Amino acid sequence: MEIKVILTGATGMVGEGVLLDCLEHPQVKEVLMVNRKSNSLKHPKLKECIVPSFLDLNEFSTQLSGYDACFYCAGISSVGMNESDYSNITYHTTVHFAEELLTLNPQMVFSHVSGSHSDSSENGSVMWARVKGKTENALMRLPFKKVYNFRPGFMKPSAGQQNVKSFYKAFSLLYPLLKLLIPNRVSTMHDVGLAMINSVLKGYPKQILEIKDIKLLAKA
Repeated sequence: MEIKVILTGATGMVGEGVLLDCLEHPQVKEVLMVNRKSNSLKHPKLKECIVPSFLDLNEFSTQLSGYDACFYCAGISSVGMNESDYSNITYHTTVHFAEELLTLNPQMVFSHVSGSHSDSSENGSVMWARVKGKTENALMRLPFKKVYNFRPGFMKPSAGQQNVKSFYKAFSLLYPLLKLLIPNRVSTMHDVGLAMINSVLKGYPKQILEIKDIKLLAKA
């Protein structure tokens, strides 16, 4: 089985890491990066679609059709943002993008990068966790072939990644120790990439994947 994948967020750490795994995986036939600005990376499997706004996809229907999966890795930090602005990007933009893809690819698997400790109740005291939980719930109501929400924690970046903040570079040095002390709170970027690919190729019994689930699916 070979799959064709749409990927968002290629300029961020998670999206870049997942993209590198897709390009290396023998069962990923094609990757379409949906970006707001051009990415300089070149590869025989790789295509690019420049979309100024994820809220306006009407003129890109042909380019976005014919895909088996979407790996939605786009996202922002909530630091310094109010709930309305954060919701507009994290919830409204994500759900709108998913709804548009659903009309074009109804048999698609939609795998979404959320965050550890997202709040499925949507009623907790932590703003970002409420919004992430609301987004997860909305996506799981859409009638895709499958929807998976990935909740990674601290991730060790993959070799060759360029979009890595200094915090994560320092974290990489501590990863062997953290893996020993708190194994259910850390993973590698490679684990996340493989797990997202396997969510399409092999499936998983849960729609919300915590770190231990991500590690299991990566090894499936």
